[in-house]
Amino acid sequence: MQPDPTILLKQLDITAPLIGFYDTPDPLKFEPLIVPAKGTCVFDFTKRILGGETLHLSADHYGCPGAGNSLCGVEAFPREALVKFLVEQEGLKASAELMEKWVDARNPYQPIHGNMMIGPLKPDRWDYLRSVTFVVNPDQLSGLMTGAQYLTGPDDPAPVICPFGSGCSLLVLFEDLDAPQSLLGATDMAMREHIKPSDNLFTVTKPMFENLCKLDEKSFLFKKFWSGLRESRGLPALQ
Repeated sequence: MQPDPTILLKQLDITAPLIGFYDTPDPLKFEPLIVPAKGTCVFDFTKRILGGETLHLSADHYGCPGAGNSLCGVEAFPREALVKFLVEQEGLKASAELMEKWVDARNPYQPIHGNMMIGPLKPDRWDYLRSVTFVVNPDQLSGLMTGAQYLTGPDDPAPVICPFGSGCSLLVLFEDLDAPQSLLGATDMAMREHIKPSDNLFTVTKPMFENLCKLDEKSFLFKKFWSGLRESRGLPALQ
């Protein structure tokens, strides 16, 4: 059963709808659907996704070749061409050799059912959820990053990571999707034009989402550091 994020969202004053990444055998359960045209970026559809529609990606329609490679298990961008584009045209690594090492070491998402859905959370589709993304400002981001640390010990896997990758890959680019982990998204400059300059994306695995939803009155959400930050921004006190 999907946990209830009501307290978390209220205390952090997060109003943007949460975005789920699903891998499902039945895409019709997610209507209304968006089918991307060839070459379109996942984040071209941000406003429509936040408005209640769900983007449907598959091996047959994945939009951008990068999403085909990163999310749909399709070799839509040959290795040599990918390296040349990212190094020579975009200058994202110091050399082709470094980029080749990154390409070889990366961990693209491996589809389970073949229908990747990016859209509003669907409580009755919890079994097929792979990650949850929050659209937040920097203050809210600090709250979520603190929350990700709340139940984490020094010997546990890193609760927050910031990997190098395309914006769409960062929706699922975890070391282990079944472990409580989160990542700082929207660090890909190619996709940031599709969101507000003040917006950040914070993406979490299902176990981390469950941990965040456990934050209660004993946590920082109800303590002075957070209330003091809100006060400094001129925001009303939360009950």
